Amino acid sequence: MKKRLTALVLATLLCTSLAACGSKAETPAQSAPPAPTESANKAANAVTVGIAQDLDNSLDPHKAVAAGTKEVMFNVFEGLVKPTSSGDLIPAVAEKYTVSEDYLTYTFTLREGVQFHNGDAVTAEDVVYSLKRVAAPTEAGVVQVEALSIMADVVAVDEKTVALTLTEPSNEFISYLTVAILPADYTGQDTAPIGTGPFKFVSRSAQESIVMEKFEGYWGEGAHLDQVTFRIIENAEGLLMGLQSGAIDLCSHLTSTQVSQLSESEFNIEQGYMNLVQAMYLNNAVKPFDDVRVRQALCHAIDRQMILDLAFDGYGALIGSSMYPAFGKYFDEELTSYYTYDTAKAKDLLTQAGYPNGFDMTITVPSNYQPHMDTAQVIVEQLKAVGVNATIQPIEWESWVSDVYAGREFQATVVGVDASTMTARALLERFTSTYSKNFINYNSANYDELFAKAQACYDDAEQTALYKAMERDLTENAANVYIQDLADLVAVRKGLTGLAFYPIYVLDLSTVRYEA
Repeated sequence: MKKRLTALVLATLLCTSLAACGSKAETPAQSAPPAPTESANKAANAVTVGIAQDLDNSLDPHKAVAAGTKEVMFNVFEGLVKPTSSGDLIPAVAEKYTVSEDYLTYTFTLREGVQFHNGDAVTAEDVVYSLKRVAAPTEAGVVQVEALSIMADVVAVDEKTVALTLTEPSNEFISYLTVAILPADYTGQDTAPIGTGPFKFVSRSAQESIVMEKFEGYWGEGAHLDQVTFRIIENAEGLLMGLQSGAIDLCSHLTSTQVSQLSESEFNIEQGYMNLVQAMYLNNAVKPFDDVRVRQALCHAIDRQMILDLAFDGYGALIGSSMYPAFGKYFDEELTSYYTYDTAKAKDLLTQAGYPNGFDMTITVPSNYQPHMDTAQVIVEQLKAVGVNATIQPIEWESWVSDVYAGREFQATVVGVDASTMTARALLERFTSTYSKNFINYNSANYDELFAKAQACYDDAEQTALYKAMERDLTENAANVYIQDLADLVAVRKGLTGLAFYPIYVLDLSTVRYEA
């Protein structure tokens, strides 16, 4: 990949050598750790999945921050409802529900036979505990689901019936009831999590692996595999070596370069999208990015299609705001081409902003995510054409979460932001000025007003229009340099089948199985 990037960039006169930037993550290469052989895994009806980062310190789903944690633990936890690969919501812990004529009361009937992984039956009290816990957290570390703050009350009508009363109607409310239902009297979720999903947690070795096994008491069809081991290899070359050596059976989020090095006789390559918004996220509160003209200049200075061509062999879907194509009715295709690649326009905007000779900047990138490293490297070269001298600062994922995401100590960063639920709100609320997850410090009175109107609106068409107006606000004010929804290339060892792609960032192993 280094040679390919270098040759192409030379051809476009962007720089003398991309290879000098390095197209591989700057962490030391690591060998694939020992694992069962392919034949042993098949005989045991087990698979080993490679993942690029460790999970959050706590495995409690109500405390999860990292998308990677939610992606993996999707197999362990369920809510009253759960998403399907087609984008629908279906009853899960609940068998059915009704909504009152004024849209203010939701009454759920729990499914018979649903058990937690410790064998205890799920009761209405468990549901009340779980929803109250995230609606108004009083426990350290629990992340508030702010969309549930409109619950006036949630009560157990009887052992199998729960009634939720809202302060105002919301046509998105049901989407947030995917929140994990947990046992009310269990205190070990941090280290030994218990849910109701098709797999149950077995063990964890920090920085090494997560082991799950099939939950025989699952209420539904259940998993086809008996065991899944998620092996943590925080290095792109290590993941590739693991696949090639037989230590890993399945690995998602691969680059086209990695895929090209795998044997077609050993692997099938499945293609979907990661369902996230990859962008160069800008700290709007620090100079020079507090000036909208500077942010707009960077948007004009970046050739997004070239990023796809150079770093991803053309794979990926271009985006122009904080929404990706899988959210069909909310995705505004017009915003994709709002900023054209125009270095003259970029230079003019920089001059207007008082930076006629450009400036220096640092792009902080989590080093274990090769696609983000590759994207940043192309951006660095492109920015040179408008006098901006960008330097990549590789950083470990844990440090990125603490320093960039939580501490907001950064100038720019290249990452992907996902939606935790299948709602536009899940992607757009984070940029309201008072929201705790607004890590770019975006501050727009118009944006805040549009969001407030969207939450007060029950008409679906009107609400959709308001969300699209929010997206346009982000684009026109160049809140970030939007790039793409990354193609999700998944290597699946021959003999395995059943992988399903979802419109949100999850990896469902319950449908994966060995062919007869």
